[in-house]
Amino acid sequence: MKSFEFLLPDRISKPRDSGLTMVLDKGLGLKNAESLMEISGEYVDLLKFGWGTSILHDKDLIKDKVKMYQSFNIKAFTGGTLFELACLNNKIDEVFEESKSIGFDAIEISNGSIDMGEDDKLSFIKEAKNNGFFVLSEVGKKNITKDKSISLDERIDSIKEEINAGSDLVIMEGRESGKSIGIYDDTGEVKLDVVNAIIDKIDVNNILWEAPNKNQQVNLVLNIGQNVNLGNISTTDITSVESIRRGLRGDTVGKV
Repeated sequence: MKSFEFLLPDRISKPRDSGLTMVLDKGLGLKNAESLMEISGEYVDLLKFGWGTSILHDKDLIKDKVKMYQSFNIKAFTGGTLFELACLNNKIDEVFEESKSIGFDAIEISNGSIDMGEDDKLSFIKEAKNNGFFVLSEVGKKNITKDKSISLDERIDSIKEEINAGSDLVIMEGRESGKSIGIYDDTGEVKLDVVNAIIDKIDVNNILWEAPNKNQQVNLVLNIGQNVNLGNISTTDITSVESIRRGLRGDTVGKV
């Protein structure tokens, strides 16, 4: 039982289909990660091993971390950069096999840093689903110039096609900076006209918005709702994001 629980606004309990929080693990040690989940694991739904970091650390340690996260009912997955590296090296099948051997139950398919045709991407999404993974795909480019060249209609069409191909969640690229990419302007503010245009055409529960910064998290919660899916959350911000969702912060108190 939590202290002051009688003041705590309701929240959908895990496993959730909406109100998902995806956290970015940049290389936590097992003990630190476990301690963090003991206090905040109920607020985390998805855990991304950022970039290609699962290559850099001992395989048995990664296995132990994946198993630990899963014990808290959290889906663990590899960052999209790892898959893009596999694509460049023609090692897709090997990555699927290695991911299974490690215990990953989810995988991210992206083309944010490489030139991968949309048809190839859709094929990889289908292949990942056939391999039994929970699939997250990502729309957007990490290069600012390339991302700005994607029209709103093209972005919406890509989301629809990837959902139809079997993607369980489509991630809207926001990078760690949350600036000048996708739904964010050059100062990191949310472009609400773009957000509203997207959710007018797509079920919002199928979208996970990368929102690394507090102002973005607040804006999306206030404009989409408490149960908006948020990603690229720092391990140090898990409780902060949950407090925003619950209306426990000055920005959202009495508003959600």
